[in-house]
Formats: sequence, structure tokens, C-alpha cells
Amino acid sequence: MSNILIIKHGSLGDIAQACGAIQDISEHHKDDQIHLLTTKPYYDLFKKNPHISNVILDKRLSKLNLIYLYSLMKSIKRYSFSKVYDLQNSSRTSFYKKILFPSAAKDIWSSTETTLPAGTTKQDFDKDSVLERFDHQLKSSGINTVHTMKPDFKWSSSDITQIKDYYKLDKYIVLFPFCSPHLNSKKWPYYNDLINIINEKFNNMYKVVSAPGPNEIKEASNVNALAILDNGRALDISQLSSLIKGSSFVVANDTGPAHMTSHLGSKGLALFGAHTTAHKVSIERENFKAIQVSELSNLSAEKVFERLSSSIS
Repeated sequence: MSNILIIKHGSLGDIAQACGAIQDISEHHKDDQIHLLTTKPYYDLFKKNPHISNVILDKRLSKLNLIYLYSLMKSIKRYSFSKVYDLQNSSRTSFYKKILFPSAAKDIWSSTETTLPAGTTKQDFDKDSVLERFDHQLKSSGINTVHTMKPDFKWSSSDITQIKDYYKLDKYIVLFPFCSPHLNSKKWPYYNDLINIINEKFNNMYKVVSAPGPNEIKEASNVNALAILDNGRALDISQLSSLIKGSSFVVANDTGPAHMTSHLGSKGLALFGAHTTAHKVSIERENFKAIQVSELSNLSAEKVFERLSSSIS
């Protein structure tokens, strides 16, 4: 039995997308121990993943923090990993490779760098969709990719019966009108208009809710939707997963919860401006679609409702 390491630091959307690749790696190494290196926001979450044996915490302190770096590398080396799958493919993980396996090829360290198609630059390769890149990386590493292109995030859910009972949630639509402050280009401005249309057209058949993150609770008061919290605190990822899975529909900006919805198999819509494309971030699925426009401020609430109403039944 060998020890196998997978590296996946984040973000939330990336975590949901990587589930299929992690499952394929685990099934390929079914007689080995699968360890995963991740960051604090996802440490407890990954402990629930049935395809992972052990989770290792990377605090991602500065690379100039030599004491921390030495401690982390020492911790990793003690497992004597026979193979590493770098699903983060960042400058940081490339730096880790230089320390741990400086001259390793794809038979030891699987990454974009070591599996890059001949004659292709990383810049050009990165233009492919996220899941296509994972698929190529794993196939080049000798793995049969059964699940990579269709991640399943359902393992992440937890029991939120008490929360749903408290808010009397039965038939409900979840909105995610938030985004990181430095990514305002992703924010669609007409959620309150959409809420008015939903309530009017559906005659209040659906309760309209939001699920703000820890830094979004104050902002949620500006949205005319019921903010779902757990005793005044933001839902954790597993609770959020369950809230999404039990919903009738989700409308979201291009953020982590949108990717969760996609890979939970739930019905919904993601709203895209010119910042990227739905194809590149691999978000569309059988039940989850995207509306792509050049400018989000030109996308009307009526247009979004039209797509919602045609899909929700």
C-alpha cells in the first residue's frame, strides 16, 4: 500500500469542480491511502469526502516564512508519497514541487506543467475549460477519467432539518446576489426586481431566500429575500450544500455557490458578464445553465425570470 497525495487549496467553486477528478484518482489507487493537502476553509469539509483517507492542513503562510515552510515540507515528506496529483496548479504548488520532487516527471508529480501537451504553452492550455484541463492531466497520468467531467458534490451535504423547520422552508428559491468586493463586475444588479416578479407571477408559491457568507450578512439586508442563517451565523459549506440541494431553483452570480449548485445536480442559472465564459469555468450541466451577456447591467429581471420559469416546473 502506497501513500498518494492530492493538492487542492481552493476556492469553493474549484473544490466542487475537483470532486470528479479526486474520485477518479481514488478509484485508480483503490489499494492505496489517499491524502489531500488543502487550506483551513475546506479542511473539515474534505474529511467528509468518502474518497479521501486523510486531510493535511496547509496554512499557506508566506513562502518567506522558512520555519513554517520547513515544518510543512517535513510533515509531507514523512508520508513518503509515491505520487502527487497537483490539482491546484498554482505558482505555490509549483514551488512545493521544486522542494519535494525537483526533477520529477508526470509519473511522480502530475500537474499542468508535467502533462502539458507537446507544442502547447501553459497560457494556451489554460484557455481550455477547467474540467477539460483536469481530464487531460489525469489521462496523461494513466487514469481512466470516468467522473472528472461530471463532478458529484452531493457528499458535502449535512442535515439541516432544524434550520429548514425554523424558517419553514418547503418550496423555495435561493438567490446568491453576492460576490467578492474586488469582483463587482460579476454582480448582477436586479435581484430585488427579480424577487418582485417571482412573488407576483408565482403568487408567493415559493419562498425566496438568500444564504449570505460571513462577510455578506449585512449586505443581505439590502436584498428582499429571507436570509438563512444558523443561530445568526453564516451556514457552513455542508449546510449550504444541503440548502441548495433541497431548493426548487437557484439564481446566482458566477461565484462558489453557483458551482456548488451545478455539481449538486440542482436546477438553476448562473449570470455571466464579460469577465469570463460559462464554458471556460465548466459550470453548465443538465439542470444548471448560464446566461451570458456582454454587460450584466443590460440583463433584465424579466429575461432572467423567463429562463427561471421555463426551467423550474
